[in-house]
Amino acid sequence: MENYELKKLLYILKQANRIKNGKLFKLLDENGEQYLSDSPGTLGGHKKLKIYGRLDCPSANRWVEKGRYVKYRVFFADEKTAIRAGYRPCAICMPDKYKVWKENQKNLKLTLEKNIK
Repeated sequence: MENYELKKLLYILKQANRIKNGKLFKLLDENGEQYLSDSPGTLGGHKKLKIYGRLDCPSANRWVEKGRYVKYRVFFADEKTAIRAGYRPCAICMPDKYKVWKENQKNLKLTLEKNIK
């Protein structure tokens, strides 16, 4: 097995153990408010930077390992919730979705500039 597959398997086993032991997970809703869930989040994010991405994101995991990311770490049930909460996709682990987001931001800026003139 590759390192990625082992990490994913370990993550799944840890989540199953937490559920078995009755641990609840802190997730953010579409308003950015925290709530408790018996299901773990499917995406992680950075509260201050308003970025969301995969749980196995190499960039986020490097920062978590350094201990600098942890206090801003948030989790989402799904992508729709992360987007509605005002978060953008990570350029590292979700490059295709990030490109779409970036293009939409550029188009929005152009539209706003036209309406102001």
